[in-house]
Amino acid sequence: MSNVYVFDHPLIQHKLTFIRDKHTGTKEFRELVDEVAALMAYEITRDMPLREVEVETPVTTAKCKVLAGKKLGLVPILRAGLGMVDGILKLIPAAKVGHIGLYRDPETLKPVLYYSKMPSDIGERDLIVIDPMLATGGSASEAIRALKEMGAKNIKLMCLIAAPEGIERVQADHHDVDIYVAAVDEGLNEKSYIVPGLGDAGDRLFGTK
Repeated sequence: MSNVYVFDHPLIQHKLTFIRDKHTGTKEFRELVDEVAALMAYEITRDMPLREVEVETPVTTAKCKVLAGKKLGLVPILRAGLGMVDGILKLIPAAKVGHIGLYRDPETLKPVLYYSKMPSDIGERDLIVIDPMLATGGSASEAIRALKEMGAKNIKLMCLIAAPEGIERVQADHHDVDIYVAAVDEGLNEKSYIVPGLGDAGDRLFGTK
């Protein structure tokens, strides 16, 4: 079974409060999501392997650490996932970014893949799938399934807010994918919105209704 990591860092929780607030405008909302994504990236990369190198300082030579192992790939789920990418790239500018788009079939209510553009070396990268909201888990699960079909082997899921139902769905479908969130909320309402949640993340990021 995959692990669920809930980040309780005071800065993350403080900023998440204003992200939830319905009075927070589009500009501030976007900036806060960007900042929280960067803080979460700091935590999610904690276990990245290091290797030792020697550098010459102005004084002498020193043995120091640099990142080792696989390179990172970020895969935002369109469109709301885009709001978290820049914050992560500020910390990890060398990461490559793929994009995956899904829509919900009005009859079956199941997610359908409509767009996918990935780095050519997807199988050699540690991937972080990004979506602000993990509600039913359908979109995230389908995105992860599609990535595995493309050859991805090491995937993590990063969300701002999750419902227990979404966590259970991803864990059931993808026991090898760890989940990283800033908060786990009460659950879903009759419209499958997370309660208390933050509303529609895409609409609030891009000023649409």
